This record gives sequence, structure tokens and C-alpha cells, in this order.
Amino acid sequence: MAIVTISRQLASLGDEVCALVAQKLNYSFYGKRELEQKIVRLGFPQEKLKKYDEKLPGFFASLSRDRDEYLDYLQTAILELAQSNNCIFIGRGSFIILSELSNHLSFRIVSPRDLRLERLVQQNVELKAAEKQIQFSDKQRLGFHKSFFNYNIEDPSLYHAVLNTGLFNAEQTADLIVNTVNSTISPDSEHVSMRRLEQMLICQRIVNMLVLDYDLNINFMHATASGQKITLHGYADSALTAEQALIIAKAELPDYKVESAISVALEY
Repeated sequence: MAIVTISRQLASLGDEVCALVAQKLNYSFYGKRELEQKIVRLGFPQEKLKKYDEKLPGFFASLSRDRDEYLDYLQTAILELAQSNNCIFIGRGSFIILSELSNHLSFRIVSPRDLRLERLVQQNVELKAAEKQIQFSDKQRLGFHKSFFNYNIEDPSLYHAVLNTGLFNAEQTADLIVNTVNSTISPDSEHVSMRRLEQMLICQRIVNMLVLDYDLNINFMHATASGQKITLHGYADSALTAEQALIIAKAELPDYKVESAISVALEY
């Protein structure tokens, strides 16, 4: 019926809440392990994941083509898994990737900093080490979303609800999410979302084909769909490359009107 995404702070009980929601709704759960496995099955090298997975890429990693490829594989993985519907994603920008779907509900789980420290200390982490863990985790997750999606993960307006586990325990927080899902999502919104998801996957797959299979030098490439029109976006190294992308896309998508909004830039 619904697709749920959950963003969380370290030691906010976010993982515990996700597990409870999945159990209560009988939904499939896709966390770090499941998404990494899917990304690798799609073709992204396992050894490169550690450079990008929910962290701020280093300077050279952020400039390399691997960065764009990781994002392409990540988006493909999330979109393909979302086709099963009745599922929950945690982190990895899933709330941004799936934001267009009308049966999607996004939540952020937070807690007061002192309580987060207390929870880590209770797990036998020394206080100074706990402070460093929280600072590092917050910085990395903020940097990941800023680098790949240009979003501030701490902006509450990005979510349908922000839930504070300083007030609610994990069970209560999970119940709030379950009640919201059951009272908000209708069969009509589910049907519309599945049609939109099909379009999003078509866009992502044509991007993957152009960049990964045809090896066209187009940075930040993505495609958008509106009705029967698909528009290509990005920055190509030459007008010829941009034209090649358009020709290939038109041949691969004969049922769509394909247009190009690809810019040409000799330097990046």
C-alpha cells in the first residue's frame, strides 16, 4: 500500500523504529546491507562502496566519475526495490529519490544530543568517543545528502513528520508511523504512484545506458518525464556527445518524445 522512508540520527533509535514498523506493517525492509547487495548485483564494484555510502565523499572521490556512477546505481536500486511496494527504506537519500510518489511517506527520527550520548555510553562507548561518533556521523550524513542531492538533511520541511524519541520510545514512534500510513495512503494514490515509478525507472535506465553502457562523457546526467515526454539533462564534453545521447535515447524510447536540455561544457 505504501512506501515508507526513514532518515535518522545516530543513536536516535531509528534502526529500532524501522524494524518495528516493518514488523507491524509486514513490509519489506531495505537498510544498508540490502541496498549495498542490490547495488553490487547491479554492477557497482563492492570495493568502491566505502567511498560513498552515506558519507561525504573526499575531494578526489567527489570529482571522479565513480561518484556519478554510484548515484546512478543507488537510484536504480531504490527505484527497482520500490516496485514491490509495501516497503521501508532507511537512509541513503531514499526520501529524496522517492519524493515524487504519492504513496510515499517520509519520516525523520531525532533525539536530544545528551540522550544520544547517554545511549551510546550505555553501549559501553566512552563519553569522549561517543561525542566524536555523533559529531562524525552527523557531518557525514549531512555531507552525503548535500553532495549527492544538494539537500540539507536537517531541514524538517523535507519530511512528512519529524519524530523525537526523546519524548516517544521506539514502540510509540513505530505506532505513530504505522497509524499515519494506515490513515493516509489510499488505493488511488498507490495506483498513481506505481505508474509514476515506471516512468522514473525508464528515465533512470536510459541514463544508465548512456553513461554506463555507451560511456558518454556527460556529468551529472539525469532524465525527467512529463506525460509522454522525456528530457535529458547534464553537462557534456562536446556538442557531438550531447547529440549522440539524444539520438540513442530517441532510438531506445520510440514511444516517447525525447528532448535534450544537456549543456555543453569543456571544463568542469
